[in-house]
Amino acid sequence: MTKPTLSRSIFWTTIAFLFLPLVVLMIFSFNDGRTMVWKGFSWRWYESLFTNQPRLWMAVSNTLIVAFTASTVATVIGTLGAIAINWYRFKAKTYVRAMSFLPLILPEIIIGVSLLIFFRMLGLELNLFTIILAHISFTIPFVLLMVMARLGEFDYSIIEAARDLGANENQTLTKVILPISVPGILAGFITAFTLSLEDFVVTFFVTGSGSDTLPIFIYNQIKRKLPPEINAFSVVLVGVTVLILFLARRSIKYFVQRS
Repeated sequence: MTKPTLSRSIFWTTIAFLFLPLVVLMIFSFNDGRTMVWKGFSWRWYESLFTNQPRLWMAVSNTLIVAFTASTVATVIGTLGAIAINWYRFKAKTYVRAMSFLPLILPEIIIGVSLLIFFRMLGLELNLFTIILAHISFTIPFVLLMVMARLGEFDYSIIEAARDLGANENQTLTKVILPISVPGILAGFITAFTLSLEDFVVTFFVTGSGSDTLPIFIYNQIKRKLPPEINAFSVVLVGVTVLILFLARRSIKYFVQRS
């Protein structure tokens, strides 16, 4: 009886540790006061969020532009890289495989500083473009890992069958390899999008004036004083994230069943 009780205690303690701050955040997003003292129920901060926060929505726009662009480019490069590593033989294959996963183990501050130095050497002005380049660089390995995991389960006899039926290399890639790899590609895109969406450390080093993303904007706001609108926006963001994860899970499940 002791073990199940201990397991349940650990489980609920973990759940409380993870989700209690979110519950508190949701409750105080409806607080009529500006402090963490309950003043009564109110929708005022949600109304203010959508009417009086143009800088916040500009940061959201910048974040979405960066996330969509970086994750799309990273997905294309990572997918092609995973296919090349799995199917082609070349002398530096082992080194390319090892180096491609280096950003996964490097501290983000090292990546941010090195990218800043690199952009300065090229004479690039820090703006959304440099943020996109930075996000592409550290999200490619995650896409590569996801797609390679999917390709690791690949039945090579399907490729042989396609070639026996007269398919050339391009047809084999577009009609056989890519369709079967879709679950891994989709998982890689979602992972890259999520990482880009919430990244702070790397973005902090490569952002410029007028190109703040959402994490940078929120950081600049809470350095002075935490606006109550941030609580309301956080609740909205949690809801959107849960919806995206639900749709992504259904999509991945659909493609896995089809493949």
